[in-house]
Amino acid sequence: MTNIWTRRKFLQQMGGSAGGFALSSCAINANRAPQYLSESAMAIAQVVKPESLEKPNLTIGYVPVNDCAPFAVAWEKGFFRKYGLTVSLSREASWATSRDGIIFGRLDASPVVSGAVTNARMGAEGARHAPLCAAMTIHRHGNAMTMNKAMWDAGLRPWFEYNGDLAAFGQDFRRYFDNLPPEKRVWAVVLSSAIYEYFVRYLVAATGVDPLKEFRVIIVPPPQMLVNVRIGAMQAYMVAEPWNTRAITGNEGVGFTFAQGKEIWAGHPDRLLGVMQSFIDQNPKTYRSLLKAMIEACRYCSDPQNREEVTRIISTRSFTGAKPKLTRPAIVGDYNYGGFDGKDRTVQAADTTIFFDIPPNIPEVANAHSTFMWRSHSVWLMTQAARWGQIKEIPKNAEEIAQKAWKTDLYRDVAADLGIACPADDFKVEPADVFIDKKAFDPSDPVGYLNSFEIRADRPTQFYLS
Repeated sequence: MTNIWTRRKFLQQMGGSAGGFALSSCAINANRAPQYLSESAMAIAQVVKPESLEKPNLTIGYVPVNDCAPFAVAWEKGFFRKYGLTVSLSREASWATSRDGIIFGRLDASPVVSGAVTNARMGAEGARHAPLCAAMTIHRHGNAMTMNKAMWDAGLRPWFEYNGDLAAFGQDFRRYFDNLPPEKRVWAVVLSSAIYEYFVRYLVAATGVDPLKEFRVIIVPPPQMLVNVRIGAMQAYMVAEPWNTRAITGNEGVGFTFAQGKEIWAGHPDRLLGVMQSFIDQNPKTYRSLLKAMIEACRYCSDPQNREEVTRIISTRSFTGAKPKLTRPAIVGDYNYGGFDGKDRTVQAADTTIFFDIPPNIPEVANAHSTFMWRSHSVWLMTQAARWGQIKEIPKNAEEIAQKAWKTDLYRDVAADLGIACPADDFKVEPADVFIDKKAFDPSDPVGYLNSFEIRADRPTQFYLS
């Protein structure tokens, strides 16, 4: 059965009071953004003079989740100032406002979900048509998929307990799923074109469930996730931390982490530093300074010796406003999947959130680091946009779109100024072992990759004549 789901219908099912509570929980007071630099930040020596830049005064967005760590560090440690920038940080209510703030000129730069840049370039469904660009990744990983207690009670468990057996998980999932009425088959993600949407669809399709026909994926800002699970408006969601850790037993107690995004695709990009092409064209020196400040901030966040401090910084009221016990697990890498049987499912891993240095368990080429943008990742995102009907087909000029949107060459140039070596190539094959379904991705044949999936939007319809 194909169901059409509208925001009005969603709010009606939740009920007026519940809907009002959910919406009010998302209200973000922009005045909570930091206003004054610390003494240590003011004491940083400027290596770039503001008067040498085309636009030294910038307004930069951030969303109050763990993803904001490099922005918070660039502010608190003085990296913006070091490179001649006077930055006003703008606390954004959602990933949609973060993206649209760039497109409509309210923000000079802001983090965007990884699919937003190429989808905007293509005018994909759910994306505004605009020449968005990015030259660096803010981080990889740092997100997870939360399932509610009913799914636990039905026998579902965190992915690592299946020991890689996708068929066993599929049996448990299908048994639970088939007992749900259609109106209960609702999962949430933060934005269309977010890699989270693609991961949700990718996972369930791998079990034989068609996410285009058998359940709905709705858009919900992060602060609304927990309350909507609690009231039964949705059964699962995928989001950035700390909203998964908040759900587990000992915190809100409404669910458990099924999988971190790294378990669906190890090494995947999450947030990008988005700007408009016109900003780069009009302010090339300013843009280089911004990239340098953010690269230094990501390197600072990456250092294990700094992770506890990073946790404290982002837990302040100006940034996530969450308790350190909620922000810490994904930053430090001491991650608890939760559960309802009293078992400790804390897993220590260096790749829980990757800000710069790539842990050895992630397959990478020489000189790779997480802020470097692989254009092949952009092509993978296009295959998923096509797979789920956001675009009619993979563009014939996919590599050209990736080249225009993902400014890898510019990043290499800026990184060289900082003494950072980068890979020589822009594209690479993703081996089968990094994906949950063990299906390798070769960017030289995106159409063949897309067609290898049985469940997809353009799957041929079979007719049977009696």
